[in-house]
Amino acid sequence: MYDYFNGKLAFKAPTHVVLDVGGIGYHIHISLTTYSQIKDQEQCKLYISFQVREDSQTLYGFATEGERQLFNHLISVSGIGPNTGRMMLSSITPEEIQSAIINGQVQVIQKIKGIGPKSAQRVILELQDKLKKQGPDTLIPLPIAKQSVPEEALGALVMLGFGKPQAEKVLNSLVASEPEQTVEQLIKAALKRL
Repeated sequence: MYDYFNGKLAFKAPTHVVLDVGGIGYHIHISLTTYSQIKDQEQCKLYISFQVREDSQTLYGFATEGERQLFNHLISVSGIGPNTGRMMLSSITPEEIQSAIINGQVQVIQKIKGIGPKSAQRVILELQDKLKKQGPDTLIPLPIAKQSVPEEALGALVMLGFGKPQAEKVLNSLVASEPEQTVEQLIKAALKRL
């Protein structure tokens, strides 16, 4: 029904935003991944997944088409609802989820809060072939060299099992005190504080 909304951010929080589009404020639920991409913007475009249930109509917004596509795949799995899908995209990056599904890494998926071993196996079983068959043009590009030093360090800490918000907070304070650190230096310093 809705593909995307482009408007002014009237309110933003890590879990939702109010996007003013032509004088109408849309309450849109977002993942932490999307929040990190739009938190410094006053205006943005969000790709929408409109979820209708018996008792609610809810908008979920994503900074990229790839993240929305992955969200829609995740919620197509039995037992994974929109809130769990959003939690998954907030816990680890879409690229990491995609990679874990394609490579059958159950342990990566089950580290996410609310996902047990059976759910992780079901996600991989139901989505592995779909993601492999999509082809490289529709898959979320896996980040290689375009990440900044703090983003790369954050990704490594999350992969080590630390919570993204906590790790991000520690990294931000480390970068503020000493901006010219390498990824390795940042990770080592962050591990001492986490």
